[in-house]
Amino acid sequence: MPGTPAPENGRLDAITTRWSLIRQAHSDGKTRDAETARGVLVLRYAKAVRGYVGGMLKNREDADELAQEVVVRLLKGDFAGADPTRGRFRDLLKTAARNMVRNHWEKQSRRRPVDADLGTVAESTAATDPWLASWQKTVLDHVWAALREVEKANPKNPAHTLMKLRTDFPNDSSEQLADKLGKKLGATIRADTCRQILRRGRLKFAELLIEEVTLGLDDPNPGRIEEELAALELLDYVRDFLPADWKQRGELMKE
Repeated sequence: MPGTPAPENGRLDAITTRWSLIRQAHSDGKTRDAETARGVLVLRYAKAVRGYVGGMLKNREDADELAQEVVVRLLKGDFAGADPTRGRFRDLLKTAARNMVRNHWEKQSRRRPVDADLGTVAESTAATDPWLASWQKTVLDHVWAALREVEKANPKNPAHTLMKLRTDFPNDSSEQLADKLGKKLGATIRADTCRQILRRGRLKFAELLIEEVTLGLDDPNPGRIEEELAALELLDYVRDFLPADWKQRGELMKE
């Protein structure tokens, strides 16, 4: 993620989770550190909260107000009692948002239509659960931003540019992608070079995705990470790089 380089050894135990920020955000005697931690949490997850609340409340002003209230709670440090052993970080935010929406409806003395009642929103897939869809988009946005920062730091490795080209032109051949990349870079790129850059870009994307998902887990072991990727329908981004001993070592295949 921007501002937090991936661990050089690629091991999961080198990644700081969001729960450590939660603890820091509510630490006593270190006001500046606590405020900084809360700011990081807000900047990274405000859009996910707003997207989820907006999916339940069609009134834009109400959605903005309630989403802002969740953000204010983060800034004020109202999650001091959060227990990382009781679930994922995204579940903490989802519960806070759901409770505020429920309270809003109770105050307004009206019920949500049956086809979208809070109690009937199944947490199954990103296609059916608005919170999973919002969280999935937030995760991918963070990973793309992180990959862009990697390219800025390493201009000779245009991984972000090429990955975006592959996303925009999924049916292009290596020769066609190489031509498009060359035009953007003002250089001649061979097809085999393009394939190498693309594979390395996919690997870096997978590494950054695992790092991002790890941030929100209370126990970021390889099995839990794989489950979270599957829940968010993001497993395909890393599947090609998962070795047979992934759950034992927690390291992706480099080549």
